[in-house]
Amino acid sequence: MSDFAKIVGPGEFQLERVLPGPIERVWAYLTESELRGKWFASGTMDLRVGSRFDLYFHHADLSREKTPPPKYEKISDGFASPSQITQCEPPRLLAYTSTFGSQESEVVFELTPQGDDVRLVLTHRRLASTKDMMGFSSGWHSHLGILDDNLAGREPRPFWTTHAQLEKEYERRFADAKL
Repeated sequence: MSDFAKIVGPGEFQLERVLPGPIERVWAYLTESELRGKWFASGTMDLRVGSRFDLYFHHADLSREKTPPPKYEKISDGFASPSQITQCEPPRLLAYTSTFGSQESEVVFELTPQGDDVRLVLTHRRLASTKDMMGFSSGWHSHLGILDDNLAGREPRPFWTTHAQLEKEYERRFADAKL
């Protein structure tokens, strides 16, 4: 398993992580607003297919690092992303669409127990460009690192510094990707 996302199809990538379990705990961090807000975005979900909800992003709450790089200043006060559940099979599968700007894409989380740990496979699909794949890959990579930190009881890594380093790495890795 590589820490880095891999392209698995046109406009689609996957990230895999082995996280401290049990599976019900990881599921709670995916589905409960307060826990999800510690590593990604808050927002109450009704765990039914077709249910609509908003993801509320406030990156300054994810780590001690509060100030975003200049290119992200416009979202420093947070933003919402309209979303809709497309698949839900607790505690193993959660999928939803989300809209960022004018683009709607789909994120799928698959959880599998591995002893005391949990294998998480995140698939992000329906991305329109290589640039989108680079941006979302570095974002998810950063967010999943903070999820792992929270589950392991560690101080969350600095979100923006980590994200900036990963953006450069994904630009290098995905430079020749064709959608």
